[in-house]
Amino acid sequence: MPPAAAAPLTPERILETTEEVLRRFGPTKATVVDVARALGVSHGSVYRHFPSKAALREAVTDRWLAKNVVMLEEIVSAPAEPAPSKLESWLEALFEAKRHKAGNDPELFATYMVLLAENSGVVDQHLSQLVEQLSRIIGEGVEAGSLSATDVPAAARAVFDATGRFHDPQYAADWLSPNITAEFEAVSALVVRGLRA
Repeated sequence: MPPAAAAPLTPERILETTEEVLRRFGPTKATVVDVARALGVSHGSVYRHFPSKAALREAVTDRWLAKNVVMLEEIVSAPAEPAPSKLESWLEALFEAKRHKAGNDPELFATYMVLLAENSGVVDQHLSQLVEQLSRIIGEGVEAGSLSATDVPAAARAVFDATGRFHDPQYAADWLSPNITAEFEAVSALVVRGLRA
């Protein structure tokens, strides 16, 4: 097997390595030089793909958030599932994904909390994508007659806001509660019941 430096230097490879460096050193100590060293290249090689440390950190944040969007899109795009079930599945999948990230890799989750604060534009875009997915589910339900909403985008935003405790990272400490699953299920059921036609 060739050494790591022999593999082509791609943006994806740089982002994967940056994630590992961030996990190891944390957001305040990790540098582009650390990333380059881990890749076996010069820091100039990294800068050819990402013009600054801020651009690299923004790209890592975007990549991390995009994983949730892609996973949730599978639920949104499921053709056979009725909208109320899709809505329940989507809310549950988002909650589980966030809880999994916070609980299984707390160091990296803490790092991403710092990066999220630095990259408000990336975060705003991510939140818009999530609300847009909810809009599509609710719109599909309205069209099929299984959900009711006079203003679909406003209903989607309201659902997102109402369930914030189960996906907003500021509530990560709550996700360790032994009652959190029951609390999520109660809120999710109430939200879906409120939208049923």
